[in-house]
Amino acid sequence: MRLTTKGRFAVTAMLDLAIRGGKSPVTLSSISDRQKISLSYLEQLFGKLRRNNIVESVRGPGGGYYLARPAGKISIAEIVVSVDEPLDATKCGGMGNCQGEDSPCLTHDLWMGLNEKILDYLESVTLQQMVDSHNKSGTSVISIKKSL
Repeated sequence: MRLTTKGRFAVTAMLDLAIRGGKSPVTLSSISDRQKISLSYLEQLFGKLRRNNIVESVRGPGGGYYLARPAGKISIAEIVVSVDEPLDATKCGGMGNCQGEDSPCLTHDLWMGLNEKILDYLESVTLQQMVDSHNKSGTSVISIKKSL
């Protein structure tokens, strides 16, 4: 699976926002400081998250970002996909031309099945579940209850 830092950082930053947001917008610089993620990288990610209606922004003094809807209505998959992160374990991008032209590799169906399981799992976990897990244990561990 090609889940790179783009998707990981987006989820981490969104969890930080969900934990600390509420009464006032959260600045990207504060998320950057807490999570040790480059501010310019966060600006790129949050631009995509805003365009996909996951966060909203407030400009000016006291400005920042807040969730566009309740954390229980935002799936982890939605965050990852919004920042253009491919959820794909295949070599061919799901096109079925792994061996060139129109010929899939011998394990194409296996990797396609894995893609579906990963996406199903990430769609089943909401940002609110991550917040609740963090608040309960002090970490952000979600146990996998479904068989992958």
